[in-house]
Amino acid sequence: MAAHWFEEALIGDSLARAVRVEVDAFGTLVSVTPESDIEGAEVHKGLAIPALANLHSHAFQRAMAGLAETSDGRPDDFWGWRERMYGFVGRLDQEDIEAIAAQTYVEMLKGGYGSVVEFHYVHRAPEGVWYDDKAATARAIVRGAQAAGIGLVLAPVVYMTAGFDGASLSERQKRFTCSPEDVAEIRGLIEKDGVRTALALHSLRAAPGAAVQQALALSPQGPIHIHIAEQTAEVEASLAHTGRRPVDYLFDLVSVDQRWCLVHATHMSHEETRRVAHSGAVAGICPSTEGDLGDGFFPMQAFEQAGGVYGVGSDSHVVIDAAEELRWLDYGLRLQTRKRFGQGAIGHRGANLWRAATTGGAAALGQAVGGIVAGARADILVLDPDHPSQIGREGFSRLDALVFSNQGRPFSTVLSGGRTVIREGRHDAEDAIRSRYARTLKKLVA
Repeated sequence: MAAHWFEEALIGDSLARAVRVEVDAFGTLVSVTPESDIEGAEVHKGLAIPALANLHSHAFQRAMAGLAETSDGRPDDFWGWRERMYGFVGRLDQEDIEAIAAQTYVEMLKGGYGSVVEFHYVHRAPEGVWYDDKAATARAIVRGAQAAGIGLVLAPVVYMTAGFDGASLSERQKRFTCSPEDVAEIRGLIEKDGVRTALALHSLRAAPGAAVQQALALSPQGPIHIHIAEQTAEVEASLAHTGRRPVDYLFDLVSVDQRWCLVHATHMSHEETRRVAHSGAVAGICPSTEGDLGDGFFPMQAFEQAGGVYGVGSDSHVVIDAAEELRWLDYGLRLQTRKRFGQGAIGHRGANLWRAATTGGAAALGQAVGGIVAGARADILVLDPDHPSQIGREGFSRLDALVFSNQGRPFSTVLSGGRTVIREGRHDAEDAIRSRYARTLKKLVA
């Protein structure tokens, strides 16, 4: 057993003092004891809170963040950005993917995430053929996660068509090609190495209805992740070819329940919003990416009022900061309603957002994370009481400050699976990982 002692900790909805936790060899909390002694424990000054689960990541896109911000004067949107992404991903090999993933995951740990769902669709070699090992690029992601020490749920993606009309994939999309049978095979290979996996369906335009049903038949347990209703053009194409909006189409096609994470879900009707909230599915919201791509605002007010479950992800990694995702999620709501707090909103908004996202993230991972309680994975952050955003703050105001007045990352210590991966704000291997990432980037942008 490894033991940690926290000056103070968020346990459920309450703050407790002098909290001792014990962690087993699998990274699971086996005991959480307030008002306890420090004997034999690693001592942490400050408030301990659950780390968030990053419920949506495309690790390779970290390397192109900031490289799609030039304009030729014509209007640009998600679809223009996507073409630039295709050009970038066509240059990546397995070693590049591993180096970028390791850097991305170190930044996640420093940014308040303890675990991640990697929505992985770069399956094949650049020319569109399988590597000798069908799980080669998936293994590169796993090695990157192991180098960083982050908790990983790998979600290989079913990707088969270019649109709702069943059009064939373009040349630049062919390295993404992966059928339900391929996904099942990759998951089996990765799970033999002890890696947790989930099922991912790229979108309803890339995974036809029959493929969705086949994938679920091969993997009925979940978690199940899918991009949905991110763009108005996607909604229009769905209406044109299926007669239904994407969320309605999905709900009519399969049974959507708490196994599901619907990523983005930006453009939902009021009825679709209600259906998702009442289903128990998690809305996977990625505000920094959705803002960068001009997607639109998630219908937060209606979704919260309907009791919906949500979490956040850093997606394309233009920002890797859990607090900033929550801040912009709430700013989006404020900008739409022109109010700082909605009708019936009670309590500390920052603290409430953080707790809600821990619940949603845990559901999206299909794993007990997001709480400092026995039986949960030991993903824990310690807020540095000497950080400028925390000085003079007490109680739940410290979480409000984390979300709404955080200038830089205020975490002194981060535990992922019970292992101390960030100490005094630094990762033990960050210099070596950054050096390899720098070599990779210089090669890619040459």
